[in-house]
Amino acid sequence: MKTRFITLVALWGLLIATPALALDLHQARSGGQVGELTSGYVAAIAQTPEVKALVADVNAKRSQEYARISKQNGQSVDVVAKLAAQQIITNLAPGSSYQAQDGSWKKR
Repeated sequence: MKTRFITLVALWGLLIATPALALDLHQARSGGQVGELTSGYVAAIAQTPEVKALVADVNAKRSQEYARISKQNGQSVDVVAKLAAQQIITNLAPGSSYQAQDGSWKKR
């Protein structure tokens, strides 16, 4: 439970630390251009160069943060990413897309 709390706090810090990126991510989510994956990363729904670049940037930053949290807490990166995914998906704004466990896309 302590590890989960630390993970959530660190992830929240990551989202706050990059306000311009978060704003772009929020706009892309609300516009249906990206969706959240159960793996803790985002995926491009709209296949435009801008969306692909945003997805690559967000995923690279998340990967770095997950690795840092993983090392700090002695958990695998995969565990950290999946815990983060649960929280991100739970807190998505209405209308945002996410991938369900069966691989289908759903709207919050």
